[in-house]
Amino acid sequence: MSDTVLFDFWRSSASYRLRIALNLAGIAYRSVVIDLTTGAHKSPEHMARNPQGFVPVLDIDGRRLTQSLAILEYLDTTRDMGLLPTDPAARAAVQALAHSVAVDVHPVCNLQVAAFAAKLTGDRDGVREEWMGRFIRPGLEAFETLLGGFEQAPYCCGDTPGLADICLMPQLYNARRWEVDFADLTRIVGVEAACSRIAAFGDAHPDQARPPQ
Repeated sequence: MSDTVLFDFWRSSASYRLRIALNLAGIAYRSVVIDLTTGAHKSPEHMARNPQGFVPVLDIDGRRLTQSLAILEYLDTTRDMGLLPTDPAARAAVQALAHSVAVDVHPVCNLQVAAFAAKLTGDRDGVREEWMGRFIRPGLEAFETLLGGFEQAPYCCGDTPGLADICLMPQLYNARRWEVDFADLTRIVGVEAACSRIAAFGDAHPDQARPPQ
């Protein structure tokens, strides 16, 4: 079997999700940094990997995969990770929870989007922070309410980490980065504490993935 290679950026939320999942699955991989701050994601080499110019890209099992949620589903089904329930209704409910941050919050808080929004205002001081806070805090409030439909025992939807946990943790990193307070969202705080005790999450954290300066 060919080597597993993750083309990622340490601060990318989507890449962070995959690092968590690969760690949970016990899949050894080689990381290739695609530096978003220098435009490496728009280089001819990376555009050949992914015409969208996004990270992550995962080379695994002789295949090249893009889009983090699609890759997570591939890992879940090929490695029997149990990231989602098997019951269709329960599965849809957990996917909706995960997608509430991965599909609805993350894309509008992408750095490219925030940078463009700032440009439209003439790069006014504080506009990026305002932009991020405008979407992250309401998104987390909705996530907190949705968590009320599940038992945190101690993870989002039960006694093992799943798709929702994998999608939530990178968003919490972004919340802290942009000084969005969520200390009052007690269900989320409890889930974060539980996930933080697992090495697969800690080892995937951007502070660990960041290349040496």
